[in-house]
Amino acid sequence: MRPIRTICAVVCLGFAAKYPAAALELTLTDTYTLNAPASLDYDPTFCGLWIANEGPEAILVTLDGLELRRVRSDLTRIKAISLDGSNLIVGDGMGYLQRLSKEGNALAPPFAIEGGWADTEGVVVAADGTLITVADDPEYMSWLSPDGKILRRDNTRAMTPPLTEAQGIALDPRTGHLLIVDDYEGSNSLYEYDAEGNFLASLSLYEYGLDPEGIAIRPGSGQVFIAFQSSGTVVAFDYVPTRPDQSNPLPPGGDCMMF
Repeated sequence: MRPIRTICAVVCLGFAAKYPAAALELTLTDTYTLNAPASLDYDPTFCGLWIANEGPEAILVTLDGLELRRVRSDLTRIKAISLDGSNLIVGDGMGYLQRLSKEGNALAPPFAIEGGWADTEGVVVAADGTLITVADDPEYMSWLSPDGKILRRDNTRAMTPPLTEAQGIALDPRTGHLLIVDDYEGSNSLYEYDAEGNFLASLSLYEYGLDPEGIAIRPGSGQVFIAFQSSGTVVAFDYVPTRPDQSNPLPPGGDCMMF
């Protein structure tokens, strides 16, 4: 992964009705070349990105492009990846998840998401251990227990506005907000939801690329990374979430613990 350009462009949304005091904001900063990235998560321990591209391995790469390690699972492929405490959780896009150490050791056998088949495109882990997943076949946002039991499931096509091809998902620990990208078969947009799954804002991503697949948040620096599969790039942004009161500063986020 190597930086190929630095641009600055600010895009602000109109204020969301529920939270009129602040709006979702992105400032484009860098673009990195990668091999068809499909799912991302940021790892503050290594100041790098875990990247899945639907192959048998996931890789950990620094923001300067240095590959640190590769991991494999017992799944046939790794389509979704997220930190799970000090470990990883990966999904195959066919209804199975597995927990791994960051060294690539299986911590337990793969387990099935309740309900069978689920084209899981993205997964995050909430502070209480709840798994939040997005799938585009069928189109669901699901809240799952740590062992895959359904706690809540929303049809994303029935949301207002509808989310038809949800791919990557990221959770901002400072606010509890969820950021979800909708790919080119949908709206090619970024969506923001509060911790309960209520819609806050959306932003078209056509200006930056086609077919957004993965997203990761670096809360310590207020950055977000979005993977565009059609161009094989990851685009970095400075990021400000929707907030009810801008006068209250965001809590700090942990970052770069290896230094």
